[in-house]
Amino acid sequence: MADPYSTLGVDRNATEKDIKSAYRKLAKELHPDRNKDNPKAADRFAEVTQAYDLLSDKDKRAQFDRGEIDAEGNPTAPFGFGRGGPGGGQGGFRHDGFEGFGGEGHDIGDIFEGLFGGRGGMGGGGQGGGGFGGFGGRRPPPPKGANVTYRLAVPFVDAATRAPQRITLRDGKTIDLKLPAGVENGQQVRLGGKGDAGPGGFGDAIVTIEIAPHAFFERDGDNIRVDVPITLDEAINGAKVKVPTVDGAVMLTVAPGTTGGRTLRLKGKGFLRKNGERGDQLVTLVIDLPSDDADLRQRLEGWKDTRNPRSRLGV
Repeated sequence: MADPYSTLGVDRNATEKDIKSAYRKLAKELHPDRNKDNPKAADRFAEVTQAYDLLSDKDKRAQFDRGEIDAEGNPTAPFGFGRGGPGGGQGGFRHDGFEGFGGEGHDIGDIFEGLFGGRGGMGGGGQGGGGFGGFGGRRPPPPKGANVTYRLAVPFVDAATRAPQRITLRDGKTIDLKLPAGVENGQQVRLGGKGDAGPGGFGDAIVTIEIAPHAFFERDGDNIRVDVPITLDEAINGAKVKVPTVDGAVMLTVAPGTTGGRTLRLKGKGFLRKNGERGDQLVTLVIDLPSDDADLRQRLEGWKDTRNPRSRLGV
C-alpha cells in the first residue's frame, strides 16, 4: 500500500482536521454509489479509507511516523528481520539457529524478552499466543463512519396519528420515516447505515424528533386535551356539537343542564401507546356568553340564581 499521507494528499504535518477534510472529500468522490461503472474507484476508495483509519488514530499515526508499523498497520520487523539481516542472507531464520545476532546458539526467547518485556510468542508459555511479544495479535475491526445527526419538526397531528415523515439526508436522498408508538418530543430515532462512510462501513443517522405545539390541542401524557366553547342555550337545553379531533371532527352530545368546566372523554382519540392502544381526548366544555346581548339581559331581568356555586371551595 502507498504511503497513507500520499494516499490522502496531505503532508506529514497535517492536522487532524486536515486529514478528516481530505478523507471526506475523497470518500465523496470515490464512493461506490457514485461510481458504479468504475471498479477502480472502489479499490481507490478502500485505499483511502484504510489510510484514514491509520492516520486518524493518534497512536497508529505515531507508530507509523516512527517506522514501527507499515502503511497497512502491520509491525515492521526489528533489525532487518525477514528482509535479510546483517549476515547478508535472504531470510532471518536458519534451521540451526538465528542468523545475524552474533552466531549460533543464542536463545531467541531471551533476545525478544529483552526487547519486548516477555518470552511469549516463540511457541513458549507466553500470553501473546501468536507473534513476538504481542506481534501478530488480532487487530480490532475497522471503525464505522461517523454518525450524522438530524432534527425533524413534526406537526402535532402527524405525531398523534403517526403520519409518515419524509426526511432529506445529507447526500440528497429522501426516506419516509415511520414514527414510533408513543413518540415523545426530543425522542431520537436511529437509521442504521445512513451516516458517513468509514473503513468498517457506514455510520448511522440519528434523528431527533421535535413535536410542534398546536393552536388548541394540548398533550397530557398519551391523552389530548382541548377546550370547546358552547353557547348558553346549548348548555341549558342540551345539544349535539361538532368537536375537532386529530382524526377529524366528530359529533359530541352535550347533556341538558351542562355546567361550564365539565370534561367529556372521547375514547381512542389520543396518542398511540407503546402497547398498541391509544389514549383518549379530554374535551372541557366552556360556556361562551355574548359580550353585549340586549335580548339576553331582558330575558334574565328580575331573575337571580340564589345558589352559591363556590361553597365547595369553602367560600
